Amino acid sequence: MKRLIVTTIIVAVMAITGIALAEETQQSQQPSQAVTQAIAKVDTGDTAWMLISTALVMLMTPGLALFYGGMVRRKNVLGTIMQSFIALGIVSIQWVLWGYSLAFGPDIGHVIGSLAWFGLRGVGLEPNPDYAATIPHQAFMIYQMMFAVITPALITGAFAERFKFKTFLVFTILWATLVYDPIAHWVWGMGGWIRNLGALDFAGGTVVHISSGISALAAALLVGKRRGYGSEHMPPHNLTMTILGAALLWFGWFGFNGGSAVASGSLATSAFVATHIATAAAALSWMIVEWIQRDKPTVLGAASGAVAGLVAITPASGFVGPMPALIIGLVAGALCYTAVNLKTRLGYDDSLDAVGVHGVGGTWGAIATGLFATKLINPGGSNGLFYGNLSQLWIQGVAVIATMVYAFAVTFILLKVLDWTMGLRVDIEDEVMGLDLSQHGESGYTM
Repeated sequence: MKRLIVTTIIVAVMAITGIALAEETQQSQQPSQAVTQAIAKVDTGDTAWMLISTALVMLMTPGLALFYGGMVRRKNVLGTIMQSFIALGIVSIQWVLWGYSLAFGPDIGHVIGSLAWFGLRGVGLEPNPDYAATIPHQAFMIYQMMFAVITPALITGAFAERFKFKTFLVFTILWATLVYDPIAHWVWGMGGWIRNLGALDFAGGTVVHISSGISALAAALLVGKRRGYGSEHMPPHNLTMTILGAALLWFGWFGFNGGSAVASGSLATSAFVATHIATAAAALSWMIVEWIQRDKPTVLGAASGAVAGLVAITPASGFVGPMPALIIGLVAGALCYTAVNLKTRLGYDDSLDAVGVHGVGGTWGAIATGLFATKLINPGGSNGLFYGNLSQLWIQGVAVIATMVYAFAVTFILLKVLDWTMGLRVDIEDEVMGLDLSQHGESGYTM
């Protein structure tokens, strides 16, 4: 029966893909004069920067895999890395077939895009002036694809070392479709209600980090604690891997934030500079606070602080100057350190601190945007509270709360349904054995 269902699904996908391909081929044989003229107006410098930025953001997902992989126990390193790595495959295909259309396609009721761009129909090499007037539409599409890929991978930090792989595959497809795509449309899509409200999110504070962070909280609560959590020592097995992953995330984030300017000009430069300053400040801030409290600065703390700074500056990077970026980073390091240490008091097992770093860091970044944003940096944005516009802070708060409520509710319901139908956790024996052997039949280390 299972084989019949799988075969039916494969045949259906192949049929739909074949129809879309046939239509695309027919259309591509006779390009209109308008399309030809539009392609001729593509800016090669902007396009080159966006393709480079796309590659940088793509590298962030393997970077996340290393960052998370080093933090788990040795018996779970491959299982943890696999969750991030396979997201590149799953979400990329989902994005091509319907995800991009739902997120950025023609608006329906200010809440979701239509399926007019299903299978990338109509998403060609000419620019789309609504999103990026100087680069091919496909360049914008694949750049946004890399954002969609890494976001559900961030959630895996909350349920590391205990989640069924087959359930994870289904969860990733459904979460990307039901949570990420609608929120992306709200905030970035033409006609999206949060965009119309005037909320500022340059590179994904709400769309990526708050949505994944609050979803991680729902997952941690529903999946439950790791076996032995609180009574057994569960140290990271390879911090060398973790610091390498953090460095790759830092490197890739220049494409994440700088590329969100969708051009290779001064705004990309400003976002690039702000990103680095905030990250450096947050790494130092986390390290110093931890040093004061625990008498020793840890490598894990410095790496986590850097990621917290990257998260916090993401929504503000295209709207703030160097000194506000420094303040945002300093606050992010100390704030996220405090949030991470609260989880034991609150009683949930967020294994790799997805909630404390991405949920809290993303929230601070969104609020900070409402404080420090200025039209002097980005005339297309708005002024924040410190530049005389109190309403922007209120708008940022509405966007944060709406994202939190929607992401938590849908994720909670989705995981409940998956728990009833497929089960979320591996068996006790499999958890004790480790995900590497129980889920994938292989080991990360043969020594």
